[in-house]
Amino acid sequence: MRFIFKTTYDQDLRLAKHGGHVFWYSALAVFMLLAPWLLGEYLLAQMTFILIYSIVGLGLMLLAGFTGLFSIGHAAFLGVGAYTQAVLTGMGVPFVVAIAAAAALSALIGIVVGLPALRVKGIYLGIATLAFGFIIEEVFARWESVTGGNAGLMVNTVKLFGYDLGSGTGFYFLCLVIAVLCTLAILNLLRSPTGRAFVAIRDSEISAQSMGIHLAYYKTLSFALSAAFAGIGGALYAHQIRFLSPEQFNIIQSIDLLLMVVIGGLGSVHGAFLGAIFLIGLPQAISLVKDFLPDAIGQAPGLKAVIYGGVLIAFVLFEPLGIYGRWLKVRTYFQLFPFYRKGMFKRQKAFQKSDRLR
Repeated sequence: MRFIFKTTYDQDLRLAKHGGHVFWYSALAVFMLLAPWLLGEYLLAQMTFILIYSIVGLGLMLLAGFTGLFSIGHAAFLGVGAYTQAVLTGMGVPFVVAIAAAAALSALIGIVVGLPALRVKGIYLGIATLAFGFIIEEVFARWESVTGGNAGLMVNTVKLFGYDLGSGTGFYFLCLVIAVLCTLAILNLLRSPTGRAFVAIRDSEISAQSMGIHLAYYKTLSFALSAAFAGIGGALYAHQIRFLSPEQFNIIQSIDLLLMVVIGGLGSVHGAFLGAIFLIGLPQAISLVKDFLPDAIGQAPGLKAVIYGGVLIAFVLFEPLGIYGRWLKVRTYFQLFPFYRKGMFKRQKAFQKSDRLR
């Protein structure tokens, strides 16, 4: 097992804590840089979708995993970013300005949603965000002069510094750079006093408030930042999909996003990326398996929904820590073998007595 003895404050500031991190993250970076030449066009497009959904997942992870506020209408922020990007680039606004405006408008709407939601928590907060998602979807459908309504809206390709990146290798590298920047932003935010305040609110609102943390301010800030990341992901999603319609941002999309962070592993940055891989990879796996199943099962219209539901139930019952939590258990098992104890990762009751009485 690896023990890290810290002797300087610089060791706390390093993103890579030891040589193993440096090696594996460097190997991952090399693979991502060589992906356009190692993978075919179709797989590269799927990698691009994984990067886009990872950015959205980072925002939702900040809200749900680190602040403890669940949203069942997060596809609305994704849609706001997508439509803002499509409209502005269609008007000739530069890509950098358009994506910044998409993030800013999504953050502003996140504040509008976050303020009324401060008085509710748990399932009531989920219902409030779900209602907001329905409202935004209806706005997309009715505001035909801007969004095109149900007829849809075509999106231009990305033009950056005079170069047309299209939707191939150039756009993949653009998504990769933005995903890396968003990841670094989240990692540094979580190490700041603001990030520690988010985690304190998640663990116990009463304890956080007793330490002087302004609950309303930090909850609203969490909603705004989460919506901003969703807006950035939505802007890239618009250029990748090239066509927008209101039904792309419905409740099913919101549930997929929430499913992504829960299965990836709540409370971990790695979980956002693992969840995105799961969300993009599972439909491909279902398509491959369908040919080997009986027609009554393989051609059933609700097969995907049944598998998604079954996988979610299995994770909630048997692996509540998600894919990343399972990896931590496997790694710890081999590090401590033969002294690994089965109950080491057993969930403990972390709430205060005053919380239980509320």
